[in-house]
Amino acid sequence: MTYDPFTAGPFPVAMRAGEAMDVTRRDRVVPYEVWHPYGREAERTRHPLIVASHSSGGHKRQLAYLCAHLASHGYVVAAPDHVGSTAADSAERARRAAKNDVLTAAARDSLIARMIADRVPDLRLVITAVLGGPLSKNIDGGRIGLVGWSFGGWSVLATPEVDPRIGAVTALAPAGASNPQPGILPVALTFKWQREVATLLLAAEDDRLIPLSGVKELFDRAPSRKRMFVLRGADHQHFADQVTDAGACSPEQAHLFTRALTLAHFDAALRQDRAAQKFLDGQPVADLRARGVSAAAHPD
Repeated sequence: MTYDPFTAGPFPVAMRAGEAMDVTRRDRVVPYEVWHPYGREAERTRHPLIVASHSSGGHKRQLAYLCAHLASHGYVVAAPDHVGSTAADSAERARRAAKNDVLTAAARDSLIARMIADRVPDLRLVITAVLGGPLSKNIDGGRIGLVGWSFGGWSVLATPEVDPRIGAVTALAPAGASNPQPGILPVALTFKWQREVATLLLAAEDDRLIPLSGVKELFDRAPSRKRMFVLRGADHQHFADQVTDAGACSPEQAHLFTRALTLAHFDAALRQDRAAQKFLDGQPVADLRARGVSAAAHPD
């Protein structure tokens, strides 16, 4: 059978919700949702685990199109709400500001520091919770990957600095470059990873929030085997489940780009799938073009 990362996989997909508590962080509770394959065939297999991290002002379903696609191909995919930096949190702060309940500079700095400090521990907490939860018997704890967008992209690149369980990462328009745009959270990466972490960076050509040059900088610094692709005619929002102001690149094209390359990357890195490796080593840009998606590899 020809390897095809573009279409949905053979497994039906189910969802379940959960919560994880971290007693070391004042009993912080992190809600999450899990997309997973189900059915008799799915229960016979131990699946890799992927944890997805949303953007600043995002939510756990922000990458639902990608989570469902991975689950249909036999991955268990968990996505937390990073409480404090969700869409609901942003809306609440805006509501208070409209009533002149505005944060002081010191309070805002404290909030930002807490949002940054919570990200990596949240991901590690959810990994542990899912590995010990109801789906544990169908998860291979030796094959764990992360995917994240924007602030979530930084989060998944920062996690291997402290967690040796991570074997592969996909970062979508990740923050963390040395010269961020105004308004972007001041996050940094050491890339002092504890093991080899197969890395895929996906960038938008016309990204106004995370410029392409910043993603290229992170690509240059990443210490493990790595690949990078650029979606042409796309802006930052093209990686979201709900794409607004699509421009030259349609939401369908953006999702096809992200789904196919992310799946192939995890298949090659976590499953050692030779067909996926052959796909990535071949002409994925031409394969995307044949499906109406304009993309480029970096470096060419």
